[in-house]
Amino acid sequence: MTAKRNLPAEARRERTVETVIALCGEEEPATLTTGRIAQHMGVTQGALFRHFSSKAAIWEAVVAWVAERVMARVNDAAKGIEDPLAALEAMYLAHVAFIAEHPGVPRLLMGQLQHPGSTPASRMVRSLMGRYHQRLLCLLEEAQQREQLRAGLDLDAAATQFIGTLQGLVLQSLIAGDVAGIVDRAPAAFDLYRHGIAMKAGGDSCDL
Repeated sequence: MTAKRNLPAEARRERTVETVIALCGEEEPATLTTGRIAQHMGVTQGALFRHFSSKAAIWEAVVAWVAERVMARVNDAAKGIEDPLAALEAMYLAHVAFIAEHPGVPRLLMGQLQHPGSTPASRMVRSLMGRYHQRLLCLLEEAQQREQLRAGLDLDAAATQFIGTLQGLVLQSLIAGDVAGIVDRAPAAFDLYRHGIAMKAGGDSCDL
């Protein structure tokens, strides 16, 4: 790949981040080297390290890029939607669309979480998950106040399961080698999730 010359420092950093995310969609993040990143960009490793102090700094910048955009995407999707369950669905579908656009992101985040010890990047991933979890809890609490959820529902578990269904959907897509297909499967997956948390028509009991 031919590198663009005379890019401003911030633009070079951004391009490096986007390159890493793209490569993570094709290769195992744990084996991705700075040499491979530089080669893909058409620059030397020395040029790469003029903008990043270390490989760890590159991963930290990548995770920061992902965190900012994921939270912006899901928050924008839910903005202006008064029904909290509809807002949850909008967030779910927006997150799935983001993954379809950037298939390297799930591998990248999981790779950081599996990293031995604590690193700035792995702490940022956990911070992202915590912020996301809190956003979900806010919507679930609102749904509970509106009596849209089944009685006795554990809201913390419901927020965790929301993320879990996303992760399961991603894993299935990775195994099938069809990350783009996640968009088509997402509505049915969310429908199952909603049926698990929502108040059933006519109350919460089931007559046999």
